[in-house]
Amino acid sequence: MRLAVWAPRARRVELAVEGDGALPMAAEGGGWHAIASPLLVPGLRYGFRLDGGPPLPDPRSRLQPEGVDGPSQLIDADFPWQDAGWTAPPLGQAILYELHVGTFTAEGTFDAAIARLDHLVDLGVTALELMPVAEFAGGRGWGYDGVDLFAVRAGYGGPDGLRRLVDACHRRGLAVVIDVVYNHLGPAGNHLAEFGPYFTDDHRTPWGRAVNLDGAGSDEVRGFVVANAVMWLSDYHADGLRLDAVHALHDESATHIVEELAEEVDRLEERLGRRLWLILETERNDPRAVRPRSLGGWGADAHWADDFHHAVHTALTGEAHGYYVDYRGISDLATALRSPYVYRGQHSPWLRHRRGRDPGDLSGDHFVVCVQNHDQVGNRARGDRLSQLVDGARLRAAALLLLTSPYVPLLFAGEEWGASTPFLYFTDHAPDLGRLVTEGRRREFAGQGWDPESIPDPQAEATFAASRLRWQERDEGDHRALLDWYRRLTRLRRETADLGCGNPAATRVRRDPEARWLAAERGRHIIALNLGVADAVLPAGAGRLHRLLATGDARELAGALRLGPAAAGIWRVEGGP
Repeated sequence: MRLAVWAPRARRVELAVEGDGALPMAAEGGGWHAIASPLLVPGLRYGFRLDGGPPLPDPRSRLQPEGVDGPSQLIDADFPWQDAGWTAPPLGQAILYELHVGTFTAEGTFDAAIARLDHLVDLGVTALELMPVAEFAGGRGWGYDGVDLFAVRAGYGGPDGLRRLVDACHRRGLAVVIDVVYNHLGPAGNHLAEFGPYFTDDHRTPWGRAVNLDGAGSDEVRGFVVANAVMWLSDYHADGLRLDAVHALHDESATHIVEELAEEVDRLEERLGRRLWLILETERNDPRAVRPRSLGGWGADAHWADDFHHAVHTALTGEAHGYYVDYRGISDLATALRSPYVYRGQHSPWLRHRRGRDPGDLSGDHFVVCVQNHDQVGNRARGDRLSQLVDGARLRAAALLLLTSPYVPLLFAGEEWGASTPFLYFTDHAPDLGRLVTEGRRREFAGQGWDPESIPDPQAEATFAASRLRWQERDEGDHRALLDWYRRLTRLRRETADLGCGNPAATRVRRDPEARWLAAERGRHIIALNLGVADAVLPAGAGRLHRLLATGDARELAGALRLGPAAAGIWRVEGGP
């Protein structure tokens, strides 16, 4: 076996092997150093010494069994895959399900998640989206402060655990998307800067030093990022990647790093002979992210479109603080059903500048939308889910809007049964850093009027424990009824062409912002809801109305629908012009 490392600043690089001292590595040019040795077998623990310094973990380590500051461990590249012939469906046919491995089950492991896959198949979702699984410091965390980007988190089950999960998903017809973070690394256990110019002071991010994507030495840094993306898709058989906060990938190169990644993923898709997805998180409402490269775009498959969530949330809850100040209930909800962007160049009161641009003729399968996700729940002061903010009727209305939208829907784990558990922000940093995190979070929400002492301490183990799903709830009363509603909606979406991804602009919407009702027509189907306090009569056009699914007091009239407060449903129009 052979190992290589890029360390352009080091005059001497040695392989430190536990129990066997240090072996010199040969300089190969361009700052690379390599060694081939019969000692390099799976299970070996090792590190790299730079100019006689202490052993450091391999920047491309596949496993850190003793944590981010411990030795790296070689893994066996072979695995008895049973997914030959598998390929993911087109993204436009997908229903995504986001989960955090550590809180999805009591055990918090890949293998424990496998035991819950039948629930997901029965629910009707078609793809898992895993929050980051690269190694990070501490015993618990969201994963967005990873530092060993090639190492699968040991506490979740390491490389073999992830391979077992992906293989099990594919055998059940479920695709797998892995969340990756390239805009920054975590503050603890981050040794990359000791090897080379992985970071730059020319740009900043809200979370720490920016990754060097356009300065001196950036060619190798970009190669590091591309190699990492390829690893998840090839070695772990993942079907897609979700790139975190690409608006914080500061890159002034002629070819943006996301475009380079998209090109490489396209080539890999051709080599592997199976479909691969590249999904982005970006807050800019910029369609260039998903436009074809031939038209000047980056060529990604889709990006998260948060305006849909914000419009639904404000319509259902009436909240108007923070970034929700930009959204106007039913009116913007109507816009979000016809365009992935509510903001298409208008001035944002929250940002105090213009935001977004017109998405033009882009189809709905370029946009992933949700009514809950880890950010929108976990970044609230108390991590409260929508189920803690609105009643069951409004939860069903939210699900109805999501699963009949012209976009790719994403569910957040536990949403389908209205989980009573919060999803809180939790960390496990060393005491000094942990204290700063706790104080910073409490100071942030104190500025919004919260009592600082009422904000759960991110460092407390109880905060993490409170975020674990309680699976027994799904069989109880209102939880079971909501779960059945979700199952029926996912089935309707799969079986009804009008209700899948399509051209958002083709959706016809009527609404009354004062009475707070809305009716959206998608082909021969009407999706309607009444969020007002009085009965509402909604025009439904010619033809006979056939109820497919409804909640609350909903009645079909001649050419109209009468909906009581909080009533919602979907109807097929039969006959008529």
